[in-house]
Amino acid sequence: MSSAVRHNPALHRFELDIGGHTAIAVYRLADGVMTFTHTEVPPQLRERGIGSQVVRGALEQARAMGVKVAARCPFVGQYIARHPEFLDLLA
Repeated sequence: MSSAVRHNPALHRFELDIGGHTAIAVYRLADGVMTFTHTEVPPQLRERGIGSQVVRGALEQARAMGVKVAARCPFVGQYIARHPEFLDLLA
């Protein structure tokens, strides 16, 4: 489902809409580094792996954009630690 993750550059975030709710991963982009600062999943969507779907989609899109990643959001950092296929993205 990570393909359903949408990049919203105007708001500096990645979004995933499910059931009328939106989960997000917020970032700052500077000097070729996308720094993830916050991930938020509405209470109605928690405990369903939605946060992981948003982060996976965001990391896949960051890779496609050719940027490096910094994980200032603990959730993003934990996700990358559990998914070594994204370690190469770390700045």
